[in-house]
Amino acid sequence: MKHLPDSELAIMMIIWELDKPVTRFEIEERMEGDRKLSPTTVLSFLSRLQDKGFLEMHKSGKNNVYSALIEKDAYMQTESRSLLKRLYQNSAKNFLAALYDGDNLSSEDLAELEEYISSKRRERKDD
Repeated sequence: MKHLPDSELAIMMIIWELDKPVTRFEIEERMEGDRKLSPTTVLSFLSRLQDKGFLEMHKSGKNNVYSALIEKDAYMQTESRSLLKRLYQNSAKNFLAALYDGDNLSSEDLAELEEYISSKRRERKDD
């Protein structure tokens, strides 16, 4: 699976959020003020996403309708693994240490992580 540049990822995030086949107009409506793009730029990004296998397009009347071919969770998992491998020597501990040592994790964040790890351990014991 290919890595997406931020501009294409922003469009995919909108499509994943809407969770249905969408038109260019629906995507443009959802774009945040500082990230507004011209219609031709949006069409260019949609075309690139099709070429990369992230989207398929079909006609509905006069409109092109776009559907995600790649699930958000699958993309996020692949990107997370890539980030972990590239920047943290494939170590979750190194990643968390970078967050924690930079004072970027609050007590609430730590409690949430502890609960997540505990729930994953319980799931493994149940298997």
